[in-house]
Amino acid sequence: MRVNGNGDRVGARFRLDRRRTLIRPRLLLADDHPSMLEATRSLLLPYFDVVGTVGNGADLVTEALRLNPDVVVTDVSMPVVNGINAIHELRASGSLARVVFLTIHSKMEFVEACMAEGALGYVQKRHMKAHLVRAIQAALAGQSYVFLS
Repeated sequence: MRVNGNGDRVGARFRLDRRRTLIRPRLLLADDHPSMLEATRSLLLPYFDVVGTVGNGADLVTEALRLNPDVVVTDVSMPVVNGINAIHELRASGSLARVVFLTIHSKMEFVEACMAEGALGYVQKRHMKAHLVRAIQAALAGQSYVFLS
C-alpha cells in the first residue's frame, strides 16, 4: 500500500503464477499525444507493468491482440480509429482485456458510448493523478469507476 501526493491510500492487486511468483497487472496505453503517454506511463509504473504504448486506435487493436494485456487505458479521440471504435473491434476479436478511458471529454454521451462498448472505467485527464489508479483497480475487480467534474 502506498500513499500518493494527495494523502490517499492506493495499492495494486497482484496475482501469483504457477511458480508462486508475483505478477503485476499488465497495461497497454493508447493516446495520440506522446507527452500524455509518458505522463500516464510514469504515473502507473509503480503499480502496474506497462507492456506497450500506442498512438492510434488501429495500433491499439493490433497490440492489444498481440500483447493480451489485463487492462487497456485509452483516449476517446485518436487518429485512424477512435478509442470507442477500437474497443468495439477488440471485443469483436474476442479480447477480454478490461478497458479504462482516460480522456478530456466530460459529456455523458461519451461516457455512455464507452460503457456500451464494455469499458469499466472513465476518467478525465485533468483528474488522472487522483483517479486513474483507482479506476484501473476497479476494472481489475470487474467494477465500474467513472469520475467526471
